[in-house]
Amino acid sequence: MSADHKPDASPAAFNVPPVHKSLHVNCPPQEAFLRFTRDIHLWWPLSTHSVAGPKAVLVAIEPREGGRIFERDANGAEHTWGEVLRWDPPAALVFTWRPGRGPETEQEVSLSFAPAAGGTQVELLHSGWERLGSEAAEARDQYEGGWATVFGTLYAAHANADPHPNPAGG
Repeated sequence: MSADHKPDASPAAFNVPPVHKSLHVNCPPQEAFLRFTRDIHLWWPLSTHSVAGPKAVLVAIEPREGGRIFERDANGAEHTWGEVLRWDPPAALVFTWRPGRGPETEQEVSLSFAPAAGGTQVELLHSGWERLGSEAAEARDQYEGGWATVFGTLYAAHANADPHPNPAGG
């Protein structure tokens, strides 16, 4: 979707339920948090889930409140997906979400990382669909399946990988 795509500007006149995903990973909260944030480039499926599609080469989260979540394409152009609202390792991460859309359509994604037997319980909540106006319900339904794959399968596999890949090479 192009960055200049704008849905009906009026917020949906109804509540759209958030997308909620929950999973258990076999590592402590600090590691689960880092595997989501620091390692996002290792597990996020850029070729299918990005603004630039197959030309996308990197996705990153700047590790601070106010930091960007963005992708970079093969030509060096950067596409903002959102902004970090809360950076609280290892307990929580909250960010706005708008890949390929303008800031007026931002939703909110919050993650919590809680100690649990044998690892960490990770909860994802994606809300604020009403900001997409007439596209709210359809977008929410698409993300229901998208988060099941990206978070529930790909992130889970990376978080449960043993030994954990060392991106620094050392």
